[in-house]
Amino acid sequence: MTILAPSLLAADFSRLGEMVKEVEKAGAQWLHLDIMDGHFVPNISFGAGIVKNLRPISRLFFDVHLMIAEPEKYLNDFKNAGADLICFHYEAAKAPVVLLQTIAALGLKAGISVKPNTPCQRLAELLPYCDLVLVMSVEPGFGGQSFMTEMLDKVKWLKKMKQAKGYRYQIEIDGGINRETAVQAVAAGAEVLVAGTAVFGAQDIGAEVAYYTGL
Repeated sequence: MTILAPSLLAADFSRLGEMVKEVEKAGAQWLHLDIMDGHFVPNISFGAGIVKNLRPISRLFFDVHLMIAEPEKYLNDFKNAGADLICFHYEAAKAPVVLLQTIAALGLKAGISVKPNTPCQRLAELLPYCDLVLVMSVEPGFGGQSFMTEMLDKVKWLKKMKQAKGYRYQIEIDGGINRETAVQAVAAGAEVLVAGTAVFGAQDIGAEVAYYTGL
């Protein structure tokens, strides 16, 4: 079964708690929380406070994606807020191995992400330390962008490396995921789908969640 991580960024922020409960009831397994600082990416979203407020009302696996500069400064904040996994960007990390090890030492799953222009091969030596690798299939910063099909080659490479080396990481893809692109992503090897507008903007959220988790 494919893991669906609805992206909170696409939810109606006037009824966040209600919408989180709705996707959880529908069968989503994870909740993707995009943290943007206006520096690493040209947008600002929300911080640890929102994560902390949502934690008591949901049993979903909290997949925190730090699209921020100096992610090492905020690990404890998001651990204390209730994160289950913290994923940072390779491009923002001065010492990515240390960062992955620090997240693991906090008792959390550790993930790393790459922007579209960053080759996945740069992660080769980091893969043994990863619980998750996130392929961005749009430029990070804004929701609702079109899927970059060429990013599927990264997913295929990560699947090949995982199988060849016996690595434990899950392969996640984020950006432009809809019913059509989700099928392509899963066929390439994606195991976790981040879908924002496609889920939270659907007329029937339950049917949409069931579609993705059934792939």
